[in-house]
Amino acid sequence: MAPIDPHSFTESTHPLTTHISLSLYFDFSSSTIHAAAILTLASPHAGPLSLDTRSLTIHQVLDPQTLTPLPFTLSPTDDPIKGRHLIVTLSDHSSVLIVFSTSPSSSALQWLSPPQTFNKLHPFVYTQCQAIHARSVFPCQDTPAARVRYKALINIPRQLSAVMAARHEDRRPPVAGETKAFGSSCFDFDYESLWCADGRVVEEFEMNQPVPPYLFAFAVGELGFREVGPRTRVYAESVPPILDAAAREFAGTEEMIRQGERLFGDYDWERFDLLVLPPSFPCGGMENPRMVFLTPTVIKGDASGAQVVAHELAHSWTGNLITNKNNEHFWLNEGFTTYAERRIVEVVQGEDRAVLNIGIGWRGLNEEMERFKDNLECTKLKTNQEGLDPDDVYSQVPYEKGFQFLWRIERQIGRPAFDEFIKKYIATFKFKSIDTETFLNFLKENVPGIEKQIDLELWTEGTGIPPDAYEPVSSLYSKIVSLANEFKLGKIPKEDEVADWQGQEWELYLENLPKSAEASQVLALDERYRLSESKDYEVKVAFLQLAISSSCKDYYGEVEKTLKEVGRMKYLRPLYIALVQGAGKDEGKILAKRVFAEARDSYHPIAQGVVESIFAKHGV
Repeated sequence: MAPIDPHSFTESTHPLTTHISLSLYFDFSSSTIHAAAILTLASPHAGPLSLDTRSLTIHQVLDPQTLTPLPFTLSPTDDPIKGRHLIVTLSDHSSVLIVFSTSPSSSALQWLSPPQTFNKLHPFVYTQCQAIHARSVFPCQDTPAARVRYKALINIPRQLSAVMAARHEDRRPPVAGETKAFGSSCFDFDYESLWCADGRVVEEFEMNQPVPPYLFAFAVGELGFREVGPRTRVYAESVPPILDAAAREFAGTEEMIRQGERLFGDYDWERFDLLVLPPSFPCGGMENPRMVFLTPTVIKGDASGAQVVAHELAHSWTGNLITNKNNEHFWLNEGFTTYAERRIVEVVQGEDRAVLNIGIGWRGLNEEMERFKDNLECTKLKTNQEGLDPDDVYSQVPYEKGFQFLWRIERQIGRPAFDEFIKKYIATFKFKSIDTETFLNFLKENVPGIEKQIDLELWTEGTGIPPDAYEPVSSLYSKIVSLANEFKLGKIPKEDEVADWQGQEWELYLENLPKSAEASQVLALDERYRLSESKDYEVKVAFLQLAISSSCKDYYGEVEKTLKEVGRMKYLRPLYIALVQGAGKDEGKILAKRVFAEARDSYHPIAQGVVESIFAKHGV
């Protein structure tokens, strides 16, 4: 008996789930989903079957053919990382029915009350299941090694609509008796009456391609959409200015899909729809197949937010088609996708734009080396995450060091040969979950002698940045870095030097400034260019970090406003760390603690946990 994933109770000797059929009743008044799941296994099984759960009430476990109860146990206490271990005892069963309810504390779900939405009329709920939060929505083998197809019936108030990372099949009235097959009699209330109550509607979805559980996703609310291409709609809350701004920002999506297909092969997911979520969404984007989730902070008005879409699109090949077997090999998802994103950006937006993207990533990678100087394990590509919460060790390392590794291989064998290698890699492993060893073996088989030219072990298992990593070179990149170096000598860029700069140029400039500066210099820079008021959060947050570390308390008000208006972890993490890190930060710690207490309920549970771990580390 051996787990196949340090973050899951799934056992290597147990058959993996291949299909899940879900019935989900949304009770917005209690922030709860009353539900049932039929899990179909790869083969009949006798004996214990281990499943992952978190914050779920298990009402009953049944044989789906006869609806007779099956023995089960649920561990009495939570493992702090993995949640609760559900063990079902089977007798040569190939499927199992579990009747359950979620709780308001589900780590994947954020329930927004009407005042927290744009129109302030109706509630909203959405999921974020990566890395190990699907288990808080339904019991499952919550490991990327278990790829599943699924169907879902979603029962919601009629004035709302649902989207899902799956094909939409129907929107219809509830049908009397349709919940019987899902064990509806196991609830301690009249589930059938709730399901068929006036004012309810059922949305049906189906995902016919096998995906890892972390790609399970839905959102329910007052939604509208705009068509932006033959394969793409942009969804958001039904607010015309938001929908129109999103449609403008992502108007070039079809061209990106076509370039992705040219580089990596056919797009296998049929649709590439986008959902712009409320500001509390904790990520920049989430690559849910058929329905990418996005933060509204990527809508910048200059189409540069499309780079986030390029990244999520690239996941359609690397991450969604080929998936890391567990989070210890996360670089296989994100390093490949960062490489693929930059190739798409290079074609669609030009080489200079791609080089800026690489340069910002290079700075981020160097900063992560400083962050993890006392935990060098986290600077490896292939990591040991036993006993570690993947949300706590999330970083740019798998993205940027992974990108650098693949870029190094490209430079060694040439781009045409590397392009052929990537296409063959995708065709060979599509719809599979693999580990680093599998990739390296495939690389050595298809590029004979590569291990003599590149130290593959140093790159994948070594700490830090290998000596043959590469800082990008371009005249624009060099000019920005040079101007940042002049800031250290007291020089602020002239207007004509930055006249054509967009957000990325400013972001790269700020990333290359010293971590702290004279307060007067920071104030002078902002007086000239109003960076603290930028509509581009990448620029604004980078500047506010500099202001905090330079003891510019004039900006505490803007920091507080920013921490209260967005929930994206990319912005929360550096601002809270800047406030609480280091000696003599009492005033910053007091501010951080107060702001978090006031803003906490507006953050997604994953973001809440990240901030709480920052506070614990720094004694707040």
